[in-house]
Amino acid sequence: MMRSRRLICATLVPVGLAILCAPAHAQQEPPQTVSTLVVHASDWRETLDVVGSLRAVHGADLAAEVPGIVDHIGFESGADVAAGAVLMRLRANDDPAKLAELQAQADLARANLARDEKQLRVSAVSQAAIDADHAALRAADARVAQQQALIEEKTIRAPFAGKLGLRQVDPGQYLQAGTMVVTLQALDQLYVDFYVPQQALAKLRAGTIVAVGIDAFPGRAFAALIAAISPKLDSQSRMAQVRATIGNADHALSPGMFATVSVGVGDVQHYVTLPNAAVIYNTYGSAVYVVVAGNPATVRQALIKTGATRGDQVAVTAGLRDGDQVVTAGQIKLRPGSAITINNAVQPANQPAPNPREG
Repeated sequence: MMRSRRLICATLVPVGLAILCAPAHAQQEPPQTVSTLVVHASDWRETLDVVGSLRAVHGADLAAEVPGIVDHIGFESGADVAAGAVLMRLRANDDPAKLAELQAQADLARANLARDEKQLRVSAVSQAAIDADHAALRAADARVAQQQALIEEKTIRAPFAGKLGLRQVDPGQYLQAGTMVVTLQALDQLYVDFYVPQQALAKLRAGTIVAVGIDAFPGRAFAALIAAISPKLDSQSRMAQVRATIGNADHALSPGMFATVSVGVGDVQHYVTLPNAAVIYNTYGSAVYVVVAGNPATVRQALIKTGATRGDQVAVTAGLRDGDQVVTAGQIKLRPGSAITINNAVQPANQPAPNPREG
């Protein structure tokens, strides 16, 4: 009878479906090759990644205060200068002569006052004359100071020590008031200005260290210290401006550079972490395959709750325990109860702060 059933099955079922009539032991799937990882709990702090820009703590575009012709330029483009160094002078014209004239008038007023004070001792002049002499002297001194200020306006000095930019004027050139001459930037310390959403404000504090990345220096992280948080938010974006200070002793960074800022917010938590590639994301939730020891080893599916991500890693807030062995590659071939063969020669990326390279 059994032989007859086998013959009928072979006769009626197409060759491609003959497996349906095979004995049960012949239908078992072979073990699937996967890679695995034993997960562990680690310190985790939520990070907020934003963009910002660098600016100098002291930086200015120096310009002429008054119109005139450039008479002297005392700097070279890109030079380092000390505070107070003379950078440029405009032609003085007759300003020194006017100053000498006003100084002579002040000297005369001072002499008249001294003479009248002697006369007052013998009652040769009145107190009113002395008061008039004092007023004349103060007026003469004020005119001298006014002329000295006018002459000083034709001299541009470095307001602080720093590095000069490119010269924008030439000797003999006529300048209108406000014409830019050169930029001066102090580079020893810079500001990093960036914006954060209002939801993060309660978790930010002045004095917090943030990580700054500059695309001109891939793989290098700069530490900055939050110096101030604006008390006013932008009414359109609901973002608050934050300013951090960053050391720049080697002058590698320049004002105006684009920066990426990673801000740690909240308290440090302790989460189980695993590579993001190990998680199976579905509409009903997230899951992973956990290895069940045996001969052969099998897998079970575990539903998990995921939290924030950092680099290649994801935090698991529920569903896994420290020490669980999780399948990290080859999940697409598995189903609950599948037998597996473990080969960990190749593992997915699992870096908290990856530095991808071009090429």
